[in-house]
Amino acid sequence: MAKNLSRTGKTKANPAVKIAAKAAFGADGKPKPAVENALLRALDVQRPLVLANIRRLRRRNPGATTAELSAKLERDFLAGVTGGGAAIGATAILPGLGTVASLSLSAAATVGFLEATALYAQSVAELHGVQMQDPERTRTLVMAIMLGEEGTSLIEGLSSHALGRGSAPVPAWGTAVGRSMPETAVRSIGARIRRMFLRKLLVRQGTAWVGRAIPFGIGAIVGGAGNLAMGRAVIAATRQAFGPAPLQLPPDLLRELDK
Repeated sequence: MAKNLSRTGKTKANPAVKIAAKAAFGADGKPKPAVENALLRALDVQRPLVLANIRRLRRRNPGATTAELSAKLERDFLAGVTGGGAAIGATAILPGLGTVASLSLSAAATVGFLEATALYAQSVAELHGVQMQDPERTRTLVMAIMLGEEGTSLIEGLSSHALGRGSAPVPAWGTAVGRSMPETAVRSIGARIRRMFLRKLLVRQGTAWVGRAIPFGIGAIVGGAGNLAMGRAVIAATRQAFGPAPLQLPPDLLRELDK
């Protein structure tokens, strides 16, 4: 976390950290309801938008295999979130843009990153024949992917128990969460994932808010590099969640895309 060196040789916290903390957390240390709701709403990308995203890719790449479409989804996602992070960071060099305004823009970038992640993860799910129409299943899937190795480890263990597999890992756990897992299990797992997700995200993104608020153009580097690292982690977790792309597009998906 960014710190400054005082005349006494001791470090003191960047005041932007306090501003970000007051904006996101209440006196009890918990995320404010408005912040929590905004983050969770960002995960609710509607299925028609997901289908439109895949349809757009197919039109641009006629004859592409499922694996090729999956690779293009990764490329577009990474390019989008990296460019968005750099663009928000670059606003720190504008004259007259105060710290509070800069942090507000960075908070918007955080929501944008979540929306892009939700769109990407759900698009990959559709390529694997998983129709993400239930909001609880969708949020649980995307939150686990955002958490990376921690989310994957937790959800694999919980999924094994919910599906009666004991300690045996669930292959392609994303498919299990999206399709075969009982609703009661999804709600229980989702509650645990949500608590971890909000705690980890607000800490990590709180630091990123401050990084993007650094003046003199450094914010652009921090914003773009930070989103690049997070984007790559999202892609790795999504690959683990669903496994290799199928040889052909699911018939149900094809019918919907051709409407």
